[in-house]
Amino acid sequence: MPKNDNTLRKKMADTIRFLAADMVQKANSGHPGAPMGLADIAVVLSEHLRHNPANPQWLNRDRLVFSGGHGTGLIYSLLHLWGYDVTMEDLKNFRQLDSRTPGHPEYGHTDGIEITTGPLGQGIANAVGFAMAAAYTAGQVNSDTCDLIDHKTYCLVGDGDLEEGISYEACSLAGHLGLKDLIVMYDSNRITIEGDTSVAWSEDVAKRFEAQNWNVLQIDGHDYEAIDAALTEAKRADKPTIVIANTTIGKGAIGLEGSHETHGAPLGADVIKTSKKAAGFPEEESFYVPDDVLAAFRCAVEEGDLYEREWKHLHKEAPLAEQNAALDRLLSPDISAIDYPDFSDVKEAATRDSNGQILNAIAKALPGFVGGSADLSPSNKTTLKGFGDFPSGKNIHFGIREHSMAAITNAMALYGTVIPFNATFFVFSDYLKPAVRIAALTKIQNFFIWTHDSIGVGEDGPTHEPVEQISQFRAMPGFYLWRPADATENVEAWKTALTMQAPHGFVLSRQKLKTLKPTRDFGEPSRGAYIVKKREGAVLTIMASGSELMPSLQAGCFLEEMGIAANIVSVPCLDLFNEQDEAYKSAVIDPATKVLAVEAATATEYYRYADDVLGMESFGASAPAGELFKRYGFTIKGIKKRAAALMGVENKSVTIEKLGEA
Repeated sequence: MPKNDNTLRKKMADTIRFLAADMVQKANSGHPGAPMGLADIAVVLSEHLRHNPANPQWLNRDRLVFSGGHGTGLIYSLLHLWGYDVTMEDLKNFRQLDSRTPGHPEYGHTDGIEITTGPLGQGIANAVGFAMAAAYTAGQVNSDTCDLIDHKTYCLVGDGDLEEGISYEACSLAGHLGLKDLIVMYDSNRITIEGDTSVAWSEDVAKRFEAQNWNVLQIDGHDYEAIDAALTEAKRADKPTIVIANTTIGKGAIGLEGSHETHGAPLGADVIKTSKKAAGFPEEESFYVPDDVLAAFRCAVEEGDLYEREWKHLHKEAPLAEQNAALDRLLSPDISAIDYPDFSDVKEAATRDSNGQILNAIAKALPGFVGGSADLSPSNKTTLKGFGDFPSGKNIHFGIREHSMAAITNAMALYGTVIPFNATFFVFSDYLKPAVRIAALTKIQNFFIWTHDSIGVGEDGPTHEPVEQISQFRAMPGFYLWRPADATENVEAWKTALTMQAPHGFVLSRQKLKTLKPTRDFGEPSRGAYIVKKREGAVLTIMASGSELMPSLQAGCFLEEMGIAANIVSVPCLDLFNEQDEAYKSAVIDPATKVLAVEAATATEYYRYADDVLGMESFGASAPAGELFKRYGFTIKGIKKRAAALMGVENKSVTIEKLGEA
C-alpha cells in the first residue's frame, strides 16, 4: 500500500478504533483497548505488508501473526478493510454462534488468519516457527542471483505475551539462529487486567532482547513517521528485530484512554459517541467506514495481485529450473517414495530405536521433513544422520525449550513446504500440552515423538515416569496417540499418520521389545486396534498396547490351559479405534467376551470397552524397569491373575514358572 499522508493515516486508524469498539459494544463482549492502541501501528504496517487478499495462501506472502488473540477487533477490522473474505456482516456478528468472527482467531475458520495462536505467548513462538520454515525453504531454493523466498514474518505482541515463559524460549532461539526476517511489534501499553504492569513486572525488555541477540528499536507507537522508519530499518536488519512501541491502551476513547477498564469490556454507548464526535466521525452511526479510508486499505488487493503475479513469473523462469524443481518437491511431498526399514528379521528393538530408523527413511525421501529434540536427540533417537543442522540442514536443535518447540513446529507445519517433528521424553509432554491442544484444535499435521513411555523409565523414578499422560492426550479431541508394541507396528503407525491431516503423538519405549510376527486374524494397525491372536470359543478379550502386549500374549497361553480361551488385541492407537464403525469394533472385541485392558498407565479410558483395567494407580517408583513391571503386575503372572479373577476362575499356577516373571 502506498504511503499516505498523516491526516489520512489518522482517519484510517480511527476507523479501525471505532469498528473494534462497535464490534465489542454490539456483542457486549470483547477487548477494545488493545485494538484502539494498536490502530496507528496497524495503518503503517499496512503500507509495508506484502500479501494478497485474493489468495491468502500465496507462498511468498508476508506472514502476520497476532499473538494477542484477544485483540480480534483489530484483526477482523483489518481483514475486512484489506479485502479478505470478511464482510461487514461478519464484523457485526462478532463473537456470535457460528459466525466467522469468533472471540479468538481460528485458522481455517476465518479468511486471512495464519494460525490459531491460543493463549498468550504462543503466537510469538508461532511467528518464530514461520520465520524458521521460511529460512529453511530459502536455503533449499534460493540462489546467489535469485531469491524465491524473501518475505518477512511480522508479529504483534503485548505485555502479556512477553510475560509468558514461552516467549523467552522462542525469542532466545530466534536470536540464536539470527532470524533476520522476523519483526516483532511490541504494543507496550503497560496495562494488564489487574492494572499497571508494575504490579507484577519490572524488567527492562530492551536489555532482555539485546541479550538475546535481537535488534531493538524504541518508538512512540502513535507517531506515524517513527513507526514507518522503524519498520524500514527492521526490514534491513541482519538479525530479528523487536520494535518497542510505547502506546496508550484505549487510544481515542475519551475519558478512558490509558485505563485498564478498556482492556476486556465494552466502552459503553456514551463513551463511543463522545469519542466519535471528537474524531469527526458520525456519532450515531455504527460500523462506519469512510470511502477514502476503504479505498486506501483496498490498495492491498491490487498490489497483492501484482506481487503474486511478479513472483509467479519469477518462479517459472527457465534459468531457475533447478530452484523451481526444488521448490516443487517441497510443495508436493511424495510419501509413496518412502522406503521404510524392514524389521521382520529383528528379534527385538526399543521402539525409540526403530522410530529413529523410520525418521531417517522419511527424511531421505521427503526434502521438507525436518525436526529435532529438546536437547534429547541421543536419547530420543531423533538425529537425522548425514542431513546437517538447521537452517541449511534438517536437524533442529531446539534446546531445552519444550513449549516453544511445539508451538514453533505448529507454525512450520502450516507454512506450506515443511513437514516437522519434535521430540522429548513423554513425561515432559506436560510442558508442551498447550501447543499440542492448538494443533489438535486446528488439525495441524505436526508429529510429536515422546520416548521413555512408562514406568519402564525405571531408575529415574516417579518424577520421570509418565502414568497419566496417555489418558490426557487420548482425552484430547482430534489428537492421535500411538503406542506401538514393536518395530513393525511403528512402521504402520507412520504410514497411517502421514496420510492424515491431524497431529500425532508417538509414545515409544526405552527398553527393548520383542518383534512380533503375528497373523492378523482380523483388522489392521491403521484402524487403531486388531486381533493378534484369535482363539475358538473365546470368552475373554485382552486389550494391550506397547510393552504390555507381549506378556498379554504369553498370559493368554496359560489361560488357555486353565480353560479360558482369550483373544489378544493390540491397540496401537485407541483414538483411531474409537472412530471405527460398530461392525469393526465388534469383530475385534467380541461382545460375547469379557474384556480386560492392560496398560502401564492410568488407562481409565479403556473402560469404554473393558470390564476391568490393569493399569497404574500410583506414580511408580525408582528401580530397574523389570522390578517395577513385576511390582505393578505387568507380567505374565500378573496379567494371568487379573484375568482369572475377572473370569471368576481359581488362579492355578499351571506351568507359568517355565517362563518365569517375564
